[in-house]
Amino acid sequence: MIVCIPDVLTADEIKKLRAEAALLPFVPGLETAGGRARRVKNNEQVSQKAEERKPLHEIVVGALMRSKEFQRAALPKRVRPPLISRYREGMAYGKHVDNALMGPKMGRERSDVSVTVFISDIDEYDGGELVIHSAFGVQEVKLPSGSAVAYPSSSLHEVAAVTRGERLVAVTWAQSYVRDESQREILAHLAQVKDKMNDAMPDAEETDLVHHAYTNLLRMWAET
Repeated sequence: MIVCIPDVLTADEIKKLRAEAALLPFVPGLETAGGRARRVKNNEQVSQKAEERKPLHEIVVGALMRSKEFQRAALPKRVRPPLISRYREGMAYGKHVDNALMGPKMGRERSDVSVTVFISDIDEYDGGELVIHSAFGVQEVKLPSGSAVAYPSSSLHEVAAVTRGERLVAVTWAQSYVRDESQREILAHLAQVKDKMNDAMPDAEETDLVHHAYTNLLRMWAET
């Protein structure tokens, strides 16, 4: 399931991310690429050695965790510290699949949901679409500043070449309480219905039933 989420970041958060990122050192993205991805990754990212990057991580993760749409789609147990990535003219990231396990060897986390948070606005660069290859065909995603897209980490995907301007994004990954993509999709749809029914008719028997179904499916499928 691919979920586009508008207005994850506030205007002030976007402004701060832009300003702080401009002061930080960027290094070749190859530093965090897995063995096969190194063949096709051509971008830049804030150095992992820069301690000043941590407040940016807190902004991005905090924004995602307060988003009801992200909570529904990802059911996040953990969210990785983001990579602040930059694509300048001619840069791209070819077809690849994200690593299944991330983090230090003694504290690995499974990647279930990949997330791109757009910091640059769509009129600031040409190209740079996130291209996701799925059983339903190729889907291209390019969203306004402050928006996010969440999609299965198992997807084959790429970032098209930037032909003008600069694409600045934050990229992160979530380990979900529910590892199965199809189960997460069922729960996300059911949660949306549950929330709407709770707002429209909080005392109805049907609202109790949908809460009951959601809660017990989550109990059945969740891993803690």
